[in-house]
Amino acid sequence: MSYGNYETLIVERHGHVGWLINNRPDQLNAMNALMRDEFADAWIELDRDPEVRVIVHTGNGRAFQTGVDVTEIATDGQGMQRYQDSVVDFDLHFTAWHQQVWKPVITAVNGICCGGGFHWVADADIVIAASDAQFFDPHVSIGQVVSIEAIGLIRKMPAEAVMRMAFVGKYERMNAQRAYELGMISQIVDPPGQLREEAQALAEKIAKNSPAAMQATKKALWGALEHNLTDACKVGAKHLAGLWGHPDQDEGPRAFAEKREPLWAALAPRPGDGVAG
Repeated sequence: MSYGNYETLIVERHGHVGWLINNRPDQLNAMNALMRDEFADAWIELDRDPEVRVIVHTGNGRAFQTGVDVTEIATDGQGMQRYQDSVVDFDLHFTAWHQQVWKPVITAVNGICCGGGFHWVADADIVIAASDAQFFDPHVSIGQVVSIEAIGLIRKMPAEAVMRMAFVGKYERMNAQRAYELGMISQIVDPPGQLREEAQALAEKIAKNSPAAMQATKKALWGALEHNLTDACKVGAKHLAGLWGHPDQDEGPRAFAEKREPLWAALAPRPGDGVAG
């Protein structure tokens, strides 16, 4: 199943797995203004679909994502001013985290991931990569500041590794093995051509679980990143108790006892949507 009329993305569903595919391969999937807008819509569309339980994000061509379209910035007469207000106000909408998507999100890195491409690495729940993936951050090499995406990465991997990428810029690339060793990714897929198959298989494993329980789990674990230990545990306890009485809490043990696959309840609609998702 395919969704919407997107020019820079492919958005589709395979079973309970939603796919968001960067589709500007000739530009190494660099994000122009249109792609930025389409990301905001695509995440919400997948989140609203009650059939989607897990979302996989990847790219067409030889790059996953290479950040903002530098050619557009250099030639459109607006440059970075186009994005100034949204950045200063932190009113961003192009990752799942920005859009408050509480379904599990897998980023599957194919080929090159650099610069702003790290937004979708930092903001994913699980990241896997093809064995030929390459990671680097060229911001300072083109006179730009390394900031939001690298701050997100520091939650996932040693700060010094992030600092090294930030200051070396385009002059050094990290391979998939090193990214795995540093905890940026959790799986290397070899051969690279099996990346989407492996991502679908992983997503299908996750999709077998209770959507409501996974939503509450994601809120609790991401919330922990915003708090100290005690406050994080207190918030997590509220998410834990908040699911008590939900139909899935009865269905899970019943299905286990009856030796069958559980029939999970659909997620509640996103606030203000009126549509399940």
